[in-house]
Amino acid sequence: MHWPSPRAAALALALILAGCATAPDTTAPLPEPVPTETRLPPLTSRDHGRILTAFGGEYSAPGIERLATEVLDRLAAASDKPDQRYRLTVLNSPTINAFALPSGHLYITRGMLALINDMSEFAAVLGHEMAHVSARHANQREDQVRTSELVAVMRARLLNDMAGAEARREAARVSLANFSRSQELEADTIGVALIAKAGFDPYGASRFLETMDRNAALRSPSQASGGGPDFLASHPSTPERIRQAVLAARQHMAPDGRPRDRERYLRAIDGITFGEDPRQGVVRGRSFIHPRLGFTVTAPEGFTLENSRQAVTGLGPNEMAIRLDVVRVQANQALTSYLSSGWIDGLAAETVEAVTINGFQAATAVARGSDWSFRIFVVRFGSEVYRIIYAARDLNAEVDGSFRASMETFRRLTSAEAAVKPARVRTLRAGEGDTVLTFARRMQVPDRAEERFRVLNGLGDGEQPRGGELVKVIAE
Repeated sequence: MHWPSPRAAALALALILAGCATAPDTTAPLPEPVPTETRLPPLTSRDHGRILTAFGGEYSAPGIERLATEVLDRLAAASDKPDQRYRLTVLNSPTINAFALPSGHLYITRGMLALINDMSEFAAVLGHEMAHVSARHANQREDQVRTSELVAVMRARLLNDMAGAEARREAARVSLANFSRSQELEADTIGVALIAKAGFDPYGASRFLETMDRNAALRSPSQASGGGPDFLASHPSTPERIRQAVLAARQHMAPDGRPRDRERYLRAIDGITFGEDPRQGVVRGRSFIHPRLGFTVTAPEGFTLENSRQAVTGLGPNEMAIRLDVVRVQANQALTSYLSSGWIDGLAAETVEAVTINGFQAATAVARGSDWSFRIFVVRFGSEVYRIIYAARDLNAEVDGSFRASMETFRRLTSAEAAVKPARVRTLRAGEGDTVLTFARRMQVPDRAEERFRVLNGLGDGEQPRGGELVKVIAE
């Protein structure tokens, strides 16, 4: 990696820390999946491989898979194209996302499954994505992307600037990756009509959009600014969309005209993993723990961390930031040599020094730009080299001391620490005297337990769980 200037380096780090996703590597061959329905076009290994790589692989959820088969069959039968077949894949990702390919292959993350509260909301999410397929929105989007990529390549050839072609192609893909506003509203209207015709409560769509908005308000600053592929990036949930979803539902029936079938859905998601998968590393407070790789490190006071496939990133007070990733360094190359190898501009050569951190070889240095300064550490742990970059507007002695103290926490996990259990969605039956506070005390979440319980269960301000109903909590 080469950062062209200190200012660009600061901007690049700030953007990366905000959660900009990178395209997944699709060079490795993947087995061709066998379609379960002869009328459902098979996925190419490239399509499916890119999706699985970007979202942590496929997640086994037999209960949801059984419900999905039933719901998709009902929705397809009620649609204008009853011969079109659909198949759902659950993705092992805590992000909130659902999308469809033109072939009829649908995807949903386990993070989104955890927010859904009943069968009608589940049908609304699937119906919305089916609407994109039936209205050929995905085909239109792919055509736009291909055209934009072609323009970028031709411009690069005319300008003899092939080095910039890939950047322009990626920019084109990002700018056109989202459905247009009119396409989203059209999919909302089609989806509401579809679930109503299939016998589901059409108000499930507006209820779930409200949950999405409320959940967004609970996200950390780093999550709110990015954090990987997220439903809110491509499916903006606005008050206008909620109002239109309600108006569309009123065209079919009055509120509470059909059962929501909450219990059946909640039983299907009981026990699914919530949040990070420990196999991919977990954030616990200010600490990042990776049980499989066997190390942990703790950020300075006031930092909020976010884990993604590419890196662990975090934002701190007073415009400070952190990034942890892995870099390729030859086994025979000194870490001080790596720091001085030119991958970042503005490096102060006199600050490069070899250090030892809890018995591991390491090196550190400072890089300064006009707006940002960086304290950089690299540490050799086993066969890998991990890089921790701390960024600050004002890298004074106190701030730099806090960065050094944070790096000193990098160490090997004990066997007990490595036995991290994933958090899961657990369903409990509410008693007559139970309240939000009753269940908030059982929520194993870092903060705002009452608010998180309300959002997780679709309860508005002042609402309490009803005696005898199932509710969701987060616990190991």
